Amino acid sequence: MMKKRFNGTGWLFASPYLFYGVIFFIIPLIWSFYLALTDWNLIAPVYEFIAFDNFIEAVQNPGVQAAFFVTFKFMGAFVPMVIVSSLIVALVVHGLPRFKGLFLIGFFLPYLASGVVSSLIVKGLLSYNSSINVVLRESFGLDIDWLNSPLSALLVVAAIIAWKFTGYYALILTAGFEGINKEIYEAAAIDGVSAAQRFFRITLPLLYPALFTTLILSIGVSFGIFTEVYQLTGGGPNYATNTWQMEIFNQAFTNLNAGYASAVAIIASIVTFVAIIMIRKILEAWGKRNGWV
Repeated sequence: MMKKRFNGTGWLFASPYLFYGVIFFIIPLIWSFYLALTDWNLIAPVYEFIAFDNFIEAVQNPGVQAAFFVTFKFMGAFVPMVIVSSLIVALVVHGLPRFKGLFLIGFFLPYLASGVVSSLIVKGLLSYNSSINVVLRESFGLDIDWLNSPLSALLVVAAIIAWKFTGYYALILTAGFEGINKEIYEAAAIDGVSAAQRFFRITLPLLYPALFTTLILSIGVSFGIFTEVYQLTGGGPNYATNTWQMEIFNQAFTNLNAGYASAVAIIASIVTFVAIIMIRKILEAWGKRNGWV
């Protein structure tokens, strides 16, 4: 029986990441769990241990309840937007005879753009007295307050983030398209298969791994929205865009209730983890049922 040897070189090369994980993940996580059991207000050096009172208060709070439902509403708007748009971009780029990389870089650039800058630009364009809204009111009789209507505010935020991530997901889907053997399409064309049948019977099943990846990534994004909401709506109107991160920020830095904010953050983490695992299982079962995996 071979004896296991201590691989010091491996641990040495892994140590930067291990130190990073301990300092910036493990310690803050433990500290967050501890703070969630206290009434610390972020400033006072003295605070009391209140057990699970913060958790009980959080599940009864309208802001936390709104964050829970807003996340899934946002997911229902954002995921179809970004998947369809990235799929269209990938299809177009895949069909180009030349300069595919150049076009992909162009579509990828919004992903690198600052969320603050893009949000401020959109806020200026869609404010109630902006030139666009003045033209809509005077020429078409459309009086739309984009950022102060619950439905339109949520859709605007979803559209901005979909615009930002479309190029990124298109890269993944394009790689999936490139991996499909062209001979399959040639054989289908000989058999007289229509374009729609080729897409749903050949392309979609063979694209499933890339599509699965983009779906999981986009669902994960839905649970981490902050910058665009903070800049455009501040979580309003009437909690219509109040995401988990917005609620945590308001409680910790506006209300100076760090202990309560830590409890909300832990609840948000649990909801995120459970939701993504459940959705992943559903997507895997869907793929297996159709024989795609």
